[in-house]
Amino acid sequence: MPAFLHDYSAVIGLAIVALVFLAFALELYPPEVTATAGAVAFLALGFLSNDQFTEVFSNSAPITIGAMFVLSGALIRTGTLEAAATKVVSSAEKHPHWTLGLMAAGVLVASTFMNNTPVVVVFIPIVIELARKLDMAPSRLLMPLSFLTILGGTCSLIGTSTNLLVDGVARDKGLDPFSIFEITPIGIAAAATGVIYLGLVGRFFLPERQNASDLLGATNPNTYLTEVTVAEGAPSIGRRLEEITELSTRGIRLIAVKRGTGTIRSNLGLLELQKADRLVIVGTPEEILTLNDSEYYRVARVSKRAKDDARVIVEATVAPFRRGIGRRISDLLEISGSGVAVLGVARYRHVPGPSLAETRLRPADRLLLEGRPDAIARIAEANDLIGVDVTKARSFRRSKAPLAIGALLGVVILAAMNIADIQMLAFLAIAALLLVRVLDADEAWRSIRGDILILIFAMLAIGKGMENTGAVEMLVTAIEPIVRHAPPFVTLILIYAVASVLTEIVTNNAVAVVMTPLVISLSGVLGIEPRALVVAVMFGASASFATPIGYQTNTLVYAAGNYQFLDFTKVGLPMNILVGLVSCIAISFYYGL
Repeated sequence: MPAFLHDYSAVIGLAIVALVFLAFALELYPPEVTATAGAVAFLALGFLSNDQFTEVFSNSAPITIGAMFVLSGALIRTGTLEAAATKVVSSAEKHPHWTLGLMAAGVLVASTFMNNTPVVVVFIPIVIELARKLDMAPSRLLMPLSFLTILGGTCSLIGTSTNLLVDGVARDKGLDPFSIFEITPIGIAAAATGVIYLGLVGRFFLPERQNASDLLGATNPNTYLTEVTVAEGAPSIGRRLEEITELSTRGIRLIAVKRGTGTIRSNLGLLELQKADRLVIVGTPEEILTLNDSEYYRVARVSKRAKDDARVIVEATVAPFRRGIGRRISDLLEISGSGVAVLGVARYRHVPGPSLAETRLRPADRLLLEGRPDAIARIAEANDLIGVDVTKARSFRRSKAPLAIGALLGVVILAAMNIADIQMLAFLAIAALLLVRVLDADEAWRSIRGDILILIFAMLAIGKGMENTGAVEMLVTAIEPIVRHAPPFVTLILIYAVASVLTEIVTNNAVAVVMTPLVISLSGVLGIEPRALVVAVMFGASASFATPIGYQTNTLVYAAGNYQFLDFTKVGLPMNILVGLVSCIAISFYYGL
């Protein structure tokens, strides 16, 4: 290393981190790209050795985070979250306001034990539907949805990736591991404060705006029209349609029942199901594929076939060309003569019909096809179908939902009892879920957010590079005179405030990695309990409410609710201050500062 690099290593290290944070704030590149570039800069300048760069991949925190992504994916694959959503929507018919409170509590609890991003993804359409039932704009509920998941994530170590990451960095610096519920009392205080604020004050600042979903109308753009025939021996025969669980989920809407030569369209929920009834439904791909897998229903009147691994399910779009336009779906099938089934047809902002077979194709119609790839290719060629690709939708494995729930509860309970490390428990749970086919291997790996893990690994390398350059020591030396004579509580508030402000500008995981070793070193100089300052970083880097870019769930509802940037500032800035103050008070009492 040249002498001038060694002499000014601390300044250069801080400059690299400052440039990385600036790039985060300006959103010049995706966060993981920016972080990787920063890590490589430390490596290229010699501030980070090859061995040290490789060592970051052995850190337990990102590995545990990836495992928790898989466990969350198992809950989605088994329809557990979808089942909870269905109960929320069905109860909203009779008790909308009570349902709103129940949903808020459910979101808080769910985000305490699983990654909050899928929770928000699942609940966005539910909240929009609930808002319609309450005759209010979805923008009044979507922002609180994100805030509740953030608050829930602070209630346990596994509630958010930030908590796990801070714990992992703190372990590397010699601190004892955090137990899964060590921060729970502080998190409950923060969550209660946030809920009270939203209920009494924050709701007056929430905007009234239509969103894209309102403009599209009630029809879900990702639903397909299909027909389902009841097979002989189905246990649902003789029961009212509203009582049949698999036909009354949130993802299915019953349009009509064809019985004999007649069609029934009214009071369908009270109708008793009979053998050979044909149900005209509009459903999500996941629900249609779930019915298609059932031995008691025949989707699109297709006879059940022996298992054939060569058959695939694809989605295709009708091109705006002459061939195929105006052709009935029944005619399309006759062309192939190869056993391809059209499981459903979707049309933008319109329900096609009058039945699946009689639907005449229009430009941009989407088809859900099942068959061998060569036969599907012939149909696509003959009818100008474009965008033919294997669907990402999968049928729900609802019968295995207890296994997915039990695996997550097992990890939580055993980790809380200190039976084993949470990382080992999570991997044992994943292995068990894969062996009993709760989810398949490709689904497990697809549920892992690779971008987040790359960001975390890169930031860990940057943190190590800062330590090697002396940048951390320089910052501690600069900060120490400022807080030397300040009460510990003031230091705690200062650290929380810095973490919170940085998180509103850049990614929370980056803030966590950079600040954790800094506050641990500072605690040694000041003689303050390091766990208290580390928890302040945990909460400050997680409790992000004032901007739509500070936390990923805020970004999700930002577009869905048609919000403006300052909407988050009006509602979230007072909440940031209030939740931060209460959190610091709770941390101070909890750790005896």
